[in-house]
Amino acid sequence: MVAADKKKLQQKANLIRKWSLISTSIAGSGHPTSCMSAADIGAVLFDKYFTYDIKNPNNSQNDQFVLSKGHASPLLYTLFAMSGGLKIEELKTLRKFGSRLEGHPTPEFPYAKVTSGSLGQGLSIGAGMATALKAQIQDSRFKIQDLPKVFVLMGDGEMAEGSVWEAANFASYYKLHNLITIADVNGLGQSQETMFSHHVKEYANRFSAFGWEVITIDGHNFDEIDNALSKAVKNTTGKPVAIVAKTEKGKGVSFLEGKDGWHGKALKQEDLDKAIQELGDLSDNLKFVLRKPHNVILEGALRPIGSKKDSIAPLQNDNNYKLGEEVATRDVYGKVLGEIANANTNIYSLDGDTKNSTFSIDFKKMHADRFIECFIAEQNMVGVGVGLSTMGKIPFVSTFAAFLTRAFDQIRMAAISKVNVKFVGSHAGVSIGEDGASQMGLEDIAMFGVFPNSVVLHPSDAVSTAKLIPHMVTHVGISYLRTLRPKIPVLYDAKEKFEIGGSKILRSSKSDVLSVVAAGITVHEAIKAYEILKKEGIIIRVLDCYSIKPIDKKTIKQCSNETINPIIITVEDHFSHGGLGDFVLEAVSGVGIMVEKMAVTHISRSGLKDELLDDAGISAKHIVTKVKSLLK
Repeated sequence: MVAADKKKLQQKANLIRKWSLISTSIAGSGHPTSCMSAADIGAVLFDKYFTYDIKNPNNSQNDQFVLSKGHASPLLYTLFAMSGGLKIEELKTLRKFGSRLEGHPTPEFPYAKVTSGSLGQGLSIGAGMATALKAQIQDSRFKIQDLPKVFVLMGDGEMAEGSVWEAANFASYYKLHNLITIADVNGLGQSQETMFSHHVKEYANRFSAFGWEVITIDGHNFDEIDNALSKAVKNTTGKPVAIVAKTEKGKGVSFLEGKDGWHGKALKQEDLDKAIQELGDLSDNLKFVLRKPHNVILEGALRPIGSKKDSIAPLQNDNNYKLGEEVATRDVYGKVLGEIANANTNIYSLDGDTKNSTFSIDFKKMHADRFIECFIAEQNMVGVGVGLSTMGKIPFVSTFAAFLTRAFDQIRMAAISKVNVKFVGSHAGVSIGEDGASQMGLEDIAMFGVFPNSVVLHPSDAVSTAKLIPHMVTHVGISYLRTLRPKIPVLYDAKEKFEIGGSKILRSSKSDVLSVVAAGITVHEAIKAYEILKKEGIIIRVLDCYSIKPIDKKTIKQCSNETINPIIITVEDHFSHGGLGDFVLEAVSGVGIMVEKMAVTHISRSGLKDELLDDAGISAKHIVTKVKSLLK
């Protein structure tokens, strides 16, 4: 690289540093030194290698940039400001209420497809994006080096997270040669040195052990940065590439450079003036002229990303379920999703080595090219799903309901990103039986129900499960389907209709003394209790609340208004807090209806389904006892 080019790059990198300092100082908070360590790398990437249509962030041939170290958001904002994506003066609104330039990036900023900042998640998301881009190739004439790239900028502190290495393992296994991660090893964390400080070989060895092509560089040497990025974008090894860069936190300002104690601290005006003076006389008109996506795409060589094929094919197996036939709701999932995917090529199924239990295996049999085995790495699985979603895909993520709790933070971040990911948790509740407490999902409704605008569905038979899955496909946002291990009787005729936000009254009369609201397997227990009580002249109303969120407030209130006593008993195979009972309580709050919750209140154990339902106090016998006690 000639001296003139280096000088211009240094000015652009220092302009990034200048505005990272100015924006955080105006905000009074932020992480300028974390931006400064990666400024040189960012300058070379955007000046020479990043292919992007700045006027169309959704161009399917754009390269993707994921800022995994989301606290360095001013770096991201400044890079795109210098590329013409926003006026540089807008950087002064950083962290202000109403600004799209938030303290950690969110999709409110159009050039950030995901929320980042909960560390250790960016590489999984990048792997999902790279998977979607790689899946476009359908023509052998297409050169792999021409495929759009996914660049993930990580910090060394977050590489202590296990999810990073789940993602590294995944990317290597699937040969994501279009994935490039850049590790900004500045050696300093929030409260002390990072695990390996500046010993970049430790990180290089780890990536190499996971099967990556690794390049180690001085992250402030423009020749080394340039050579590394050039090799990475021309990569034909079939491996993902890790550029491990040794950098200095606060680089460019003498009293910040390599100094501990400055993490997350904005400079006061006096220090800011000194810092800007050190960075030199810089023009705010310095720009990056991003290369637009190339025109080497052969017609027919690539599938479009995110094409709007959202039709729902008629389900072939609806009429195969007969009333009273015993079918596990988990058995339905893969078959139905596979049928829908015949007419919707954006549907993908991801599973964590439980496909023969969740029955996503049936989807794999029908669409192996859109099934992704993520193995036993749930955090990465969710991150990959998020990455797929940002590229217009509709990912269904499945495993045991209990194991999804491992990935709660990834699910939380997905909700903040407002992405379109579907979750399916099988083996819910104590009814799974002999496997014991460690395998029982008893907190999943609370976990998914807590997010604004999420959907939580818990069907009680095969027909309702089959009818609700298409609604999950067309619904945009986070949705969760809870399925059961044991076989249970079919309750509904194939012509019955179901919808998000609905419910079904299964037993009713003018003599109903109170209402029992249930979901999933407890619907069957409520029906058994109905038959027992009916023989004793006590008639109850039974409501199948298959849509827990949004809940059918109108029907729940109607049931209570039409019964002799304004009493509702909720019965659920879930812990008592955050489940069906709490959603019903909220639905009838302030209208004079009594709600009595029946739920799992202690840690369960191995046993037969009926033994465990009885031990948990949610069997038909206990419902009968509760009804009689309330009537007294």
